[in-house]
Amino acid sequence: MDHFKYMQYAYEQAILAMNINEVPIGSVIVYKDNIIGRGYNKRNTKKNVLYHGEIEAIYEASKFINDWRLEDCTLYVTVEPCPMCAGAIVQARIPKVVYGTENKKAGCGGSILNILQEDRFNHKVEVIKGIMEEDCSNIMKEFFKNLRKK
Repeated sequence: MDHFKYMQYAYEQAILAMNINEVPIGSVIVYKDNIIGRGYNKRNTKKNVLYHGEIEAIYEASKFINDWRLEDCTLYVTVEPCPMCAGAIVQARIPKVVYGTENKKAGCGGSILNILQEDRFNHKVEVIKGIMEEDCSNIMKEFFKNLRKK
């Protein structure tokens, strides 16, 4: 699979989030070389903590597959998943997560915790990190720098 290609699509989702003053995190889910789920952060817009990019992408992909199990999919996300999203990824049985940059404050793909690869769960996720890392990190830095100016 071309990880860079799909991370570019996730990055485009992050830009959509930034354009509406949301934390710029975007996600896509790929099945058989096709994107079947997309999402980006909309917590502030929707006034609901559940509106993370990964959750939206899982919702769309589940509708496409017509099942809650996304066993043949790969999730791409610009920033390492938080605890909620990592839990949803494990529950959806997604076998692989590719992320751009680490999340030192809430990352659960290895930075703070590793929910994605916890041995005590019945499902472990392969994690690939650092795809488009500089771009994914820079968009976050730019967003928070501009937020502090306001």
